[in-house]
Amino acid sequence: QVQLVESGGGSVQSGGSLRLSCATAGYSYDSYCMGWFRQAPGKERERVAAVERDGTPHYSDSARGRFTISQDNAKNTLYLEMNSLQPEDTAMYYCGGDSGPRGRPGPFPGCSDFHYWGQGTQVTVSS
Repeated sequence: QVQLVESGGGSVQSGGSLRLSCATAGYSYDSYCMGWFRQAPGKERERVAAVERDGTPHYSDSARGRFTISQDNAKNTLYLEMNSLQPEDTAMYYCGGDSGPRGRPGPFPGCSDFHYWGQGTQVTVSS
């Protein structure tokens, strides 16, 4: 059974930083893409960053240069380091895992559809 549990969200001021964590169970990093998505009130969920099975990272335009995705295979944990946060980054952040190499093409290069989700962690950035 796959389990994804996010943590690390909170409230910060504009320009601040946060590090999100996603603890995983029942999931093999070398078989699946892992990624971060976010959803603001009244908006659709959007992609933020992902890491391919071979460790190659990908970022959305809004995340590139400010956010860093990483994973610790020994701890089965995915991270998202977020710097220079802005009010528009306010959203619920979700950790996700794709469907594996045989899934349909997904929202990031080298990744298939994201099928597994955590419960989310809230990030609020005030100006």
